[in-house]
Amino acid sequence: MKKYFTKVSKSSLASHSHSQSNQEKNANHSEVSLHSSQEFDLGSLKFDPGERISILNYHPNHRDVIRRAYLLNGPCQPCLAVHEYPQTNISGSIRRFNREWFDDVYHDWLEYSVSKDVVYYLYCYLFKDHNIHQGGGEVFSSVGFKSWNKKSSLDKHIGLPNSIHNQSKKKCQDLLRQRQSIQFAFEKQSNQLKYGYWIRLSASVDVVRLLITQGFAFRGHDESKLSLSRGNFLEILSWYAKKCDKICDYVLECAPQNDQMISPMIQKDIVSACKIEAVKAILEELNGDYFALLVDESFDVSRKEQTAIVFRYIDKKGFVMERLIDIVHVQDTSASSLKEAIVNLLAQHSLSPSSVRGQCYDGASNMQGEINGLKMLIRQESRSAHSIHCFAHQLQLTLVGVSKKCVEVGKLVVLVSNILNVLGSSFKRMDELRDSQKEIIKEALDMGELTTGRGLNQQLGLSRACDTRWGSHYKSFNNFIIMFDSILDVLESLALDARNLDERAKAMGHLEACRTYEVAFMLHLMRNVLAITNELNKCLQKKEQDIANAMLLVEVAKRRLQVLRDDEWDSLIAKVSTFCIKHDVLILNFEEPYVSSLRSRRKLANYTILHHYRVEVFCNIIDWQLQELNDRFDEVTTDLLHGIACLNPINSFSSFDIKKVMRMAKLYSDDFDESNMSALENQLASYVIDVRDIDERFSGLNGLCDLSKRLVQTKKHSTYPLVFRLVKLALLLPVATASVERAFSAMKFIKNDLRSQMSDDFFSGCLVPYLEKDVFDSISNDAIIKTFQDMKPRRIQL
Repeated sequence: MKKYFTKVSKSSLASHSHSQSNQEKNANHSEVSLHSSQEFDLGSLKFDPGERISILNYHPNHRDVIRRAYLLNGPCQPCLAVHEYPQTNISGSIRRFNREWFDDVYHDWLEYSVSKDVVYYLYCYLFKDHNIHQGGGEVFSSVGFKSWNKKSSLDKHIGLPNSIHNQSKKKCQDLLRQRQSIQFAFEKQSNQLKYGYWIRLSASVDVVRLLITQGFAFRGHDESKLSLSRGNFLEILSWYAKKCDKICDYVLECAPQNDQMISPMIQKDIVSACKIEAVKAILEELNGDYFALLVDESFDVSRKEQTAIVFRYIDKKGFVMERLIDIVHVQDTSASSLKEAIVNLLAQHSLSPSSVRGQCYDGASNMQGEINGLKMLIRQESRSAHSIHCFAHQLQLTLVGVSKKCVEVGKLVVLVSNILNVLGSSFKRMDELRDSQKEIIKEALDMGELTTGRGLNQQLGLSRACDTRWGSHYKSFNNFIIMFDSILDVLESLALDARNLDERAKAMGHLEACRTYEVAFMLHLMRNVLAITNELNKCLQKKEQDIANAMLLVEVAKRRLQVLRDDEWDSLIAKVSTFCIKHDVLILNFEEPYVSSLRSRRKLANYTILHHYRVEVFCNIIDWQLQELNDRFDEVTTDLLHGIACLNPINSFSSFDIKKVMRMAKLYSDDFDESNMSALENQLASYVIDVRDIDERFSGLNGLCDLSKRLVQTKKHSTYPLVFRLVKLALLLPVATASVERAFSAMKFIKNDLRSQMSDDFFSGCLVPYLEKDVFDSISNDAIIKTFQDMKPRRIQL
């Protein structure tokens, strides 16, 4: 059982009295738990290393909030809850309650009221009339703080075993023990009843787990006994009972009518218990350590704005983990509303914003604003929460930027999008496209142009490009080139057979545009450029990708683009010429003067077609792409990025530099103060000699992720704890919000058109275990059943 110890400043409490009216209006109802590895200040409170602190920050007169806090933490957990307002500047000496008060005798909750300057016990506050005084002491101390800073005052208040205080304490403890309740006394169950109840509950949990992991719906349209399809839950449970003799005599029709454990409310409670246990397992994996936030918002099928919150952290084995904690419905997407939702979620799980060591968002102004953006609001809570603009999102923006600068790229995007819209708007045209594709593939196989094999020659679809969908332009252009013959066949058929004159005119215009050299050239050029950036895009979306390696991959992409510009012009022209010959497209004479479509043919340009395509199109597009990459990928400060690069173990720690690493450590002032900077420098000097020159187990590492795992495997993370902390902080900086995007993809699968009326709690309860299957699979049924039992009073107590 957790032990809570807290110290309180007498002078700081007194300094709140003049501004209490304004503070009470702004007081939040939250609980924040902090782990400290060094001594630090939070408002007027001081915490010692290794202690766990609980700060209740709410209005002192809200008895229901105090009761919920007590029920949450359980009985016999000593804590001094202080009604503080950390946003107020406070100075003064620190007065401490002696820790010896919180021994086996004084396992009580002691409360201090700012408004009344009195001290009292929580037991007495909840279960005794405040106006009645006891001979052995007062429920409230009317003379303020000083009368309660003596151990003798506590003894006097507690009194004899039958005192008011002890009676109140017993009532409070009985409240948490359902087995001692009156209801339980009247409903003493036999072992046989409990066994049947356990069988029914276990069977329902098994079915719920299956439905959650597969993302299936629970309810059916008609769940009556005469229905042939009663919904997934009842149908699977019925099938389960028929196949398993162990449960067939206890479930459904064989169960008591008022205790079948199949009602919609029971199903939702089990789903909630599954989510609670999944999140609890994730938080145990986090183990109170630092973490990074990945946040994004999107609409669901019912047009609700959902905000997905993902934690990135390092587990006990040194692995980088990205886990969905929750998806929260927000009515307002302003930065302040998003921050409030995040802080409330952290408080719900006893986490503090001060533990955030990284942020990753998209380019929206409410996220990236330099004044009132979400990243700046989080930085106010944690100075070391460095923000990263999602790398994959930036990579997509480079293409968007190039398309806005180059007319030819913009024309190509519009043409491909219009053609795919024309073909995709009719099922008949899609069937014609598939039939044409099959005939072309069969003919190519007969002629030996294609080879057969597993996974080869698959049927392709029309992937539409979208500025906000990563990698969509590359897939769209690539499929367009592969399916070029089939697309032309359907356009020709539409131009000849379309009943509508407008459709026929559009088809003829698209057909003429496709059979031009410019379109063929631009398709192949953009495919080559996007093939390079698409490989980078796939690498950036890996969960274990670290920012140092990501920046190296960006540099690799830049060099490949430069090689494409300098050395691959001839090979590109050869591919385009082969494509034009195959599809009967006229090949231009590069020595002729270039004629712009915007000019009269009598006004020839003073340069050739070769100059136009090579200089004004080919070189310019690649130069603009390189410029966009250089401008956008500057997310972190130079000192931070250089320090992370120096920690990278690639090439046997060849880039290691103690001075740069120390400059990086200064950016994390909350984690490395002046007292341990010298210790860090000494550890770094020993560490680099150890891992680079002595220990061969650290050779051949490919990145910070491998280094983190190897440090834990070799137990050197305990030998060099400050160095390992630096490695973890470097790994906490996220690269892309790919995990959040995967959550949105799962959201569309779970909350679809047929399940559009799902409540937010039920939706969140289904989504988190579905997305974190590996965590959910490790949770036992007994843990889920225990959580289900503890959620509310049940008919039978196991």
